Amino acid sequence: MTQAITLDKAYAICRAIAKREAKNFYYAFVALPGKRRNAICAIYAFMRKADDLSDDESIPREQRRLNLEQWQAAWRNASEGGATDDPVFIAVRDATVRFSIPLSLLDELIAGTTSDLKANSGDVPDTYATFADLYRYCYLVASVVGLVCIRIFGYTDPAAEKLAEETGVAFQLTNILRDVTEDAERGRVYLPLEELAAHNITLESILHRATGTSPTSNERALLAAIGKRADAYYASADRLLPLIDRESRPAMWVLVAIYYALLRHIERANYDVFSHRASVPTVQKVSILAAGMARMAVARLSGRARTQER
Repeated sequence: MTQAITLDKAYAICRAIAKREAKNFYYAFVALPGKRRNAICAIYAFMRKADDLSDDESIPREQRRLNLEQWQAAWRNASEGGATDDPVFIAVRDATVRFSIPLSLLDELIAGTTSDLKANSGDVPDTYATFADLYRYCYLVASVVGLVCIRIFGYTDPAAEKLAEETGVAFQLTNILRDVTEDAERGRVYLPLEELAAHNITLESILHRATGTSPTSNERALLAAIGKRADAYYASADRLLPLIDRESRPAMWVLVAIYYALLRHIERANYDVFSHRASVPTVQKVSILAAGMARMAVARLSGRARTQER
């Protein structure tokens, strides 16, 4: 007989997944109070599983899509109170109730993952015609995550929702810039086709370039244009920060600071994302986390002081 997985054990498993896999995200998770950290780690583990099912290129696309559908069906059953021994489902089910997270947001998140599995014919690459098309993709894979996160962080002003959406777009555009080469190797080009054409860049030059070659002046100009769009959306993160609960702000600040630092590294490399993959050095991440932890300590002391005054 399989021993039932307790809620504490389920959250512990999700925390372990996040610590092992989350990289940039985990530095922000550490700056959250315990219950919120548990919930964020559970949501991350859920996202990680969806991504893994989508990205396993040893399995044909159609089978991956079927596997995702079956996994989503199992999640829906668990979310409705059905029996499950999946620790991620157990933890996420609790988190969605505890923090009033609409299940529709998780459906949208899975839809974003599935969008990378849309049917194509032969060797036709995955592309997006316009920036509006790309924005919709960014919404599904990143903004939805932001909309889930702010429910865990806590907020009361509905303006936070649009700001969280745009912050997610900023993060995803940063990821797209960083991963141009890796995505091209998978037959995916997230740089909008209309913008490639506007900069006189062919799709083939992105998909089939010599390993390690530096970008052309036209490619640098295109990547810089995407970088400027991301920069503009980061302004929404600055406006979002004061709208979420005080004790969650340090975690949000850490996450934004790390992603913004990544964009700055790409800019300082003059948008050469082809000859090497941009990253934020661990020492810089640790420095940002230390500043975030200091902010968390101040927030907690401030909260206690206000409680005593009452």
